[in-house]
Amino acid sequence: MQFVQTAERVSHKDRSDNYVFQRSILAYVEAAKYVSGKVLEIGTGSGYGIELIASHAREFVTVDKYKPAILDEPGMAAKANVHFLQMTVPPLKGIPDGTFDFVISFQVIEHIEEDKKFVGEIHRVLKPGGKFILTTPNRPMSLTRNPWHVREYTPRELERCLKTAFAHVEQLGVFGNEKVQAYYEKNKAAVKRITRFDILNLQYRLPRQLLQIPYDLLNRMNRQKLLKSDATLVSDISMDDFFLAPASDTCLDLFFVAEK
Repeated sequence: MQFVQTAERVSHKDRSDNYVFQRSILAYVEAAKYVSGKVLEIGTGSGYGIELIASHAREFVTVDKYKPAILDEPGMAAKANVHFLQMTVPPLKGIPDGTFDFVISFQVIEHIEEDKKFVGEIHRVLKPGGKFILTTPNRPMSLTRNPWHVREYTPRELERCLKTAFAHVEQLGVFGNEKVQAYYEKNKAAVKRITRFDILNLQYRLPRQLLQIPYDLLNRMNRQKLLKSDATLVSDISMDDFFLAPASDTCLDLFFVAEK
């Protein structure tokens, strides 16, 4: 079954997604500096990070609810060290204890109902000394409620969640330069114009499932409008405009590394 492309599934082919794509690809580039041996990814998404990680791994196993089309492309299908498993997590069904040297999972934990069980399963399948590298939105920097997310985390909340299974947690964050900040501020103003009509604060009062499709349509429309109004602002942002530094309330994403 092929997934439906929503604003939650970032596309490298849609110019309006460029800001989110460049911010997301940084996670793979930074993770590639860590990984080796046998690597598990939870949350394949569109699959744009597979080649980056697979080139540093002896074996790369990537897991998602849906198989991305990129895995059937000839070049990708020929990669002997890449394997796809279709499943909903947690648990990590059929994966023995102590299997992987590294687990990566980017922009996934916020979608998981049982986040502590998710973290415990990752700890279980890691070898002693193995590392779990993850990203997730930094809640203080979110512009509005995202109904596709079960929850979002502050740095302290994510640390507490990870320490239910892991003793050592390195806390980094994804930050942006002045170009990124200019986009963020313009996006923030656009979102404020949209949400001013929510005088009853329904975005926080209604069940999130009822809000997912309207949110997705408005999010996609807003990205397209930002591109149309200032194509340079959107298109000129590159991965190099983002960087890692110690996590704080002002980072865009949390980038944490937990060691077993």
